[in-house]
Amino acid sequence: MLDLEGTELTEIEQDLLQRTSVGGLILFSRNYKTPSQLKQLIIAVRECREDILIAVDQEGGRVQRFREGFLQLPTLNQIGKVFLEDKNDGLEKAGQCAWAMAAEVLHYGIDISFAPVLDLYNSTSRVIAERAFSAEASEVIELATAYIDGMNLAGMKASGKHFPGHGSVEADSHHELPIDDRSAQEILDNDYRVFAELASKLDGLMPAHVKYPAIDEQCAGYSRIWIQEKIRRELQFGGVVFSDDLSMAAAHTGGEVVDRAALAIEAGCDMILVCNDREAAIKVADWIEQENIPVNERIGTMRAAPAGEIENLYAEPKWEAAKKVVESLIAF
Repeated sequence: MLDLEGTELTEIEQDLLQRTSVGGLILFSRNYKTPSQLKQLIIAVRECREDILIAVDQEGGRVQRFREGFLQLPTLNQIGKVFLEDKNDGLEKAGQCAWAMAAEVLHYGIDISFAPVLDLYNSTSRVIAERAFSAEASEVIELATAYIDGMNLAGMKASGKHFPGHGSVEADSHHELPIDDRSAQEILDNDYRVFAELASKLDGLMPAHVKYPAIDEQCAGYSRIWIQEKIRRELQFGGVVFSDDLSMAAAHTGGEVVDRAALAIEAGCDMILVCNDREAAIKVADWIEQENIPVNERIGTMRAAPAGEIENLYAEPKWEAAKKVVESLIAF
């Protein structure tokens, strides 16, 4: 899975998207100008490669790639605060917000938003913090269940991140390798517990570029212990395992980009992300083709319903109701 440079598809990018080694596209803020421009971009991408998986990070708060012309979404932590005041209201709002987010993203022909964040809230975290529902695993499980149900109701598959939990470390994996020095028991009883409880409801999982020395010296995204033993065998997870972006600083512990890609695939990742580095993405695409690494059949399960069916979601009365809920949370 790679990215685009701007708001229109270039000839070079058309050629890239048609390569057998490329199975996904992730969009960023730089790819968005207006709703009509986004629609034209997605049409161009689909004309080039109809079956490609198109993704975005449309979480809400500071991690919302499409803003002007889209609903301003609350952070998950804002939903969590409503839950603390009124549990039922919080769960209802979690579902409504998820439905609105997913309906709007699907409306433009995009398959998934990498959501929800299942990390635990910790105010010291430089990258998670407000992106998380709560500091309590039990509360995250309840709220995420409602959120996933809302996504599914709109027609979107859910991808939990960042396994087995990125919220309890201060460092930002975009800039350095975070190391979680807690005991294995503390990690498994808290952060990991959220993913364990929700595994059966998820279609995708994204491991963190975080190292947990009590369990493995490799960071989770390169770890056979975390991916093969925990995700596949212990949790019996049959969905798609996405690597986090291999261009992030924490991922560089795996060596050159092709070495990183090999580590992620050997550990058990089904799809690897290489973003914000076109040269690196091409190197990985070349390597995948040279090694004859087959397309993983699981990836297709993340695709959304055809756009013709999705188009009707905007016309539903439910849209206005969900929109009001979202707007009330922003003001909360």
